[in-house]
Amino acid sequence: MNHSQRQMRVELGQLKLFAKAVGETNPLFFDTAAATAAGLPGPLAPPTFLYTLGTLAFGAETWSNELGIDPTRLLHGEQTFEYFHPIHANEDIVLHRRLVDRYEKKQGRLTFVVVETEAFNQRNELCVRSRMVGIIRKP
Repeated sequence: MNHSQRQMRVELGQLKLFAKAVGETNPLFFDTAAATAAGLPGPLAPPTFLYTLGTLAFGAETWSNELGIDPTRLLHGEQTFEYFHPIHANEDIVLHRRLVDRYEKKQGRLTFVVVETEAFNQRNELCVRSRMVGIIRKP
């Protein structure tokens, strides 16, 4: 199946904006002093931050150019996350995204695509695995 890879730096400003957008009030997700006092190397990335990081890393053009999916016809259907290691501010994260399944329903009027994204930290530890099911309706 199709595969693409990108590297992104997790910026503190991104984490602060994301935490605010999702209503996160725990300072471990946006305050460097609080994270340091808790023995963390930096503020934590909120649990679903990987989706935003993937969007920033890959952009809309990779759907068509690398995965063969028309992004203008794609409807986000479902998202799951598995967590292995935390992601912190100022880490370099390598994202691997691949199309793992494609199937049809409704006599071919709907195509379902399953896209998996894995995020690895600079120590090559798997941090998060996410699966997104997208739905493409045929005209």
